[in-house]
Amino acid sequence: MSNSQDLPESFVEQVKEALEKLYNFQALQENSLTRKFNSQASDTRTTGAHQLRAQLIEAIETLNPGQNVAAHSSTARIYNLIYMHYIGRLTIQQAAWEVGVSLRQAYRDLRYGQELVSAVLWHKLHTEVDSPQQVTSINAELTRLSDNTTVAALQEMLDSAVRPIQILADKYNIAIQIEAPASPIMLTTNLVIAQQILTHVLSQIIQQVRPPSLNIQLLDNSHFMRMHYAVDGQSPLHIKPIIQQMMDQINWELQCSAAEGTQEICLKSGQRKALILLIDDNEGLIHLLQRYLTDDAYTLMSVPNTEDGLQIIQQLQPDAIILDVMMPGIDGWELLQRLRTRAETKFIPVIICSVINDSELAFALGASQYVPKPVTREALLLALQKLRV
Repeated sequence: MSNSQDLPESFVEQVKEALEKLYNFQALQENSLTRKFNSQASDTRTTGAHQLRAQLIEAIETLNPGQNVAAHSSTARIYNLIYMHYIGRLTIQQAAWEVGVSLRQAYRDLRYGQELVSAVLWHKLHTEVDSPQQVTSINAELTRLSDNTTVAALQEMLDSAVRPIQILADKYNIAIQIEAPASPIMLTTNLVIAQQILTHVLSQIIQQVRPPSLNIQLLDNSHFMRMHYAVDGQSPLHIKPIIQQMMDQINWELQCSAAEGTQEICLKSGQRKALILLIDDNEGLIHLLQRYLTDDAYTLMSVPNTEDGLQIIQQLQPDAIILDVMMPGIDGWELLQRLRTRAETKFIPVIICSVINDSELAFALGASQYVPKPVTREALLLALQKLRV
């Protein structure tokens, strides 16, 4: 979740041990975190164990996304699991059943929740950071934006990030230079989150380092952006854990290297997940399939109509398409035929997903797999496995 320089693994383990002993005051009193929070406490009438317990519960509450976030969202799921298990004292199996996830997913979510709680406590101890309300708001925003995968031009993303940064650059007399190839570089990513990451990284370079100039190169490979600048005995660039969380969410990596008098930062796309495009106007199905694919190496992008779907398919070239038949305007049968008659789309696997049980027609028109509604997770994953996606 976070940069190891910002959140040591040993600290996460201390928080995990404290959470597991939340109602055992003797064990909490012996936890090394008690002394740290006891030194910050304004109320000397309470014991260190009580203060640590209060801090842990408060940190858990910062993960609460509120009532406006869907219960099936990842943020709500993580909060509910960690609340039920540690505060509600349910077993992991019971909490997983209550939330409606597999035991494997519950363990993963709990670990992620432990890291989020640790990040809140770490910054409370070491820095003046966002308030609990701001942390809650950020988590809710990330959940709300989690499904907004799209294709975007890298140059346009960078331009949008540079515009607000230019004011800071002018303040410190820093020249920003951008080198880009003639042909546009397209990225499949969450545009809103990606632009905030770029803005923050550029802002921190200017504020922390203040180089005389900042050179940015756009590259048509996995290292899609390289930033060069001169340094004068500066420490490594510090990126906030919440930005690292955002990079994890869209599968970006930030790599830093330094030579004598210079520093280079590269933004890189991490290990690629298979992109699945869902063309369906049923919002409930979108959330259901997002949940089905949570445990697996897939990115799900949804389009509510076939007209937009055809254009996006040509741009994204997804690894597979899940297509509903009963759609307004161009129905799924007609879209399937169009896909199979165009050179740029005819080899993309298409899974027909419909309440109309006509698999023979689907295969005759060129479908690669057929999954009837209501969709089960097992049927969907089996169809993807058969396609080797």
